Amino acid sequence: MTTTPQRLFIDGEWTEPADGHYEVVDPATEETVGLAPEASRAQVYEAASAARDAFATWSRTRPEERAAILDRAADLMQRDFLANAELAQAESGATTGTARGMQVAVGTARFRRYAKGALEPVEEAIPPQINEAGPMGRAGIFGALAGRRPVGVVTCITSYNNPWANPAGKVAPALAMGNTVVVKPAPQDPLSVYRMAEALAEAGVPAGVVNVVSGSAPGVGEAAVDSPDVDMVSFTGSTAVGQRIAEVCGRSMKRQLMELGGKGAAVVLDDADLDSAVAGIGTTFSFYSGQICTAPTRVLVQRAVHDALIEKLTAYAGYLTVGDPTAKGTVVGPVISAAHRDRIESYVELGRKEGARVVTGGERPDPTGRGFYVAPTLLADCTNDMRVVREEIFGPVVVVVPFDDEEEGIALANDSDYGLIDYVWSGDVARAFRVARRLRAGGVGVNTIGRNMEAPFGGFKRSGVGRDVGSYALHAYSELQSIVWPG
Repeated sequence: MTTTPQRLFIDGEWTEPADGHYEVVDPATEETVGLAPEASRAQVYEAASAARDAFATWSRTRPEERAAILDRAADLMQRDFLANAELAQAESGATTGTARGMQVAVGTARFRRYAKGALEPVEEAIPPQINEAGPMGRAGIFGALAGRRPVGVVTCITSYNNPWANPAGKVAPALAMGNTVVVKPAPQDPLSVYRMAEALAEAGVPAGVVNVVSGSAPGVGEAAVDSPDVDMVSFTGSTAVGQRIAEVCGRSMKRQLMELGGKGAAVVLDDADLDSAVAGIGTTFSFYSGQICTAPTRVLVQRAVHDALIEKLTAYAGYLTVGDPTAKGTVVGPVISAAHRDRIESYVELGRKEGARVVTGGERPDPTGRGFYVAPTLLADCTNDMRVVREEIFGPVVVVVPFDDEEEGIALANDSDYGLIDYVWSGDVARAFRVARRLRAGGVGVNTIGRNMEAPFGGFKRSGVGRDVGSYALHAYSELQSIVWPG
């Protein structure tokens, strides 16, 4: 698709990679999409140093100037919308609707949101306090304000499942707050992030404020984390990798924002609208082919409606067209790589060995003779101690565990290492909210998988550290400072 090998973006310059290039592969066709640059550790350090040098000036620019650049970047992303969506689809395997509506469109919208976010107040008055005379000085009235200040240089390590929305959700609020960034995209689909950098450069972002370094080798990400010029790491990815990053950050007290794994519990109570529940749970089969940490992959259903839900989910999966993501009518595209397909299939086989019943799926579809496809798979007769129930599979696989009463359902939902987003389906809204408040998760959807994009997003337990989205992202990329004075 792209004939010219991609270069790194360091200190405002397109730079030849020291360690050559590697192929980016289309998951649907197994053909080469383009050549991505392989940065050296020294080049990553150079990018972080450039960001450090640029921070002093960028952090003091007027909010209106930062807002204007973010808005112009959004205009340029929109100008090249179809080309951007075509590239995102080719390197991620997303369906056309997803590439356009959920990748590029959401990425562009996030730049517009944080253009406005740059203008949000960053200082808040604290009520005055009357102090008695004492060892700290004379009696007096002390005023105070709390101000949010940029953290500094932020490394943004992004996920492969959305090469537009995920980087935009890090870069845009970080820049809006006056930080500078080093972006390390996922190795599977980094080319879209370079398109984003092109738009920012054309929009007038100063040299060094945005830097993009990529690589298929782990050393690139490691350098982006351990560079002494980096003040904060924002990471989206697996819990295992997040834990290793957190260990490195802890040595030098780098700030962290971690959006990690999930094993979302969908608690379906006996008074639920089963069609609504199935439509929500069924997105695990189709949306990003299940490669999304917020998916309701772990279905906990009250026994009275267990069999009916299994029947409806089976029928739903049967309607889904698996195949070429560029073809009209395709609902389920490929997963990101052959290695990931094999990993998902190994989990399905493990489920069989653990005693789960494969209701539908479980066999490799072959819609085109090539591509990394996994059939929508439903595993029933599961128990909460099975690995397929406890571990994140990150594919179009749903597991079903029955329960008897509300208390057991809540206990099963909370018996997990993860706690990103859970879901509750019930015809009684008061009952649904009662259950929702007891779930140990950063978010809970009640009778919906939809999200409010101003609500805080993040996880409990091993699903992450910190919150972003909406104004919470501006808070995440800032430090609080208090200023006190005598009245």
